[in-house]
Formats: sequence, C-alpha cells, structure tokens
Amino acid sequence: MRCEVTFMGRVQGVGFRATAKNLASAHGVAGWVRNEADGSVRLVAEGPEEVVSAYLAELRERLRDSISNEKIETDDASGRYAGFEIR
Repeated sequence: MRCEVTFMGRVQGVGFRATAKNLASAHGVAGWVRNEADGSVRLVAEGPEEVVSAYLAELRERLRDSISNEKIETDDASGRYAGFEIR
C-alpha cells in the first residue's frame, strides 16, 4: 500500500523528518519525507499494509505532542522507492 500523509502542527524543527526516516528503516518502509513551505510535513510511505500501519502508528505516538492534525490518502504502492529518504 501507499500512504501520503500531510502532518500539521508544530512539526518542523522538532526532528520529525529524522524520526520518520529512522522508524522507516526499522519497519522496512520505503518512501520519503519533506518539510513544506506552509509549515507542514509531507510523507509518502509504501509497503505491506500492516507494516505501513504499524510505522505510522509508532510515528504518531512518538511525535504526538507535535502533531495537531493530519490529512491521509491511500492507494496501491507504486514500487518506485528502494529506501526511505529525507527530501
């Protein structure tokens, strides 16, 4: 599956991208994360549904004090990503 998530809140300058990358490596999730000009963080995560779900759950738990809202879209995985990168 593929999840595209935009996290809003105090999500820049708090180690969000580094945490997302480290957790992606631990979970075996592929994709990317980047800061957006509007202060949000956008993330694309691909992998088996249960793996992506566990990854996002742990990311939300670790950064719960920084995240005030999120927008999520799901689709079939594209298979374009071999690893996870900070953009």
